[in-house]
Parts: sequence; C-alpha cells; structure tokens
Amino acid sequence: MAARVRTTARERASVAGRVVLAAGGGYGVAALATALLSLTLPMARSEAVASATLLSFAVMAGIVVLVFSTRTFLRALLTVGGTALVLGALLWLAMRGSTP
Repeated sequence: MAARVRTTARERASVAGRVVLAAGGGYGVAALATALLSLTLPMARSEAVASATLLSFAVMAGIVVLVFSTRTFLRALLTVGGTALVLGALLWLAMRGSTP
C-alpha cells in the first residue's frame, strides 16, 4: 500500500505564493520588458511594439519556469524583484531620452 504523504501548511503556502509570484511577477516583468524593448529596438516604432509584445510571452513563460524551479520561495522572490528593479531602472533611463 502506498504511503500517504501529508502536506503541511507551510508547503501549501509556498506553492500558493509561487503561483501568485509567477502570475503577478511574470506579468510585471513582461510589461517592463515590453515597454523597454518598445523604446530601444532599432526598427520602426510599430514593428518594435509588435516585436516586444511577442517577446513578452516568452519573458513571462521564463519567469514562471524560474519561479517554480528555484529552491526556495525567497530566492524566487528576490530574483523576480531584482529583475523588475533592473528593468524599471533601464526603462527610466530610456524614457529620459525619449520624447512623448
């Protein structure tokens, strides 16, 4: 007979946190990457926006894989947060030179 495996509240909370981080953090990082690439890709503005939007799907999928492949939830949180911070800073720098 197979042994029953009991999940603890801590394990359930970790999985729930990873789901929220993957969805929210993935969306946030993908949005920042899309905005940054839209401004910095060396092509016509409409083509840059379309290309950046298509690439954002791969970015979000990559964040989801990263969140669920890291050893701890804290490491996943720090990685996603650091990525968002770097992309946000780069976007801020890119927007300083752009005109509306």
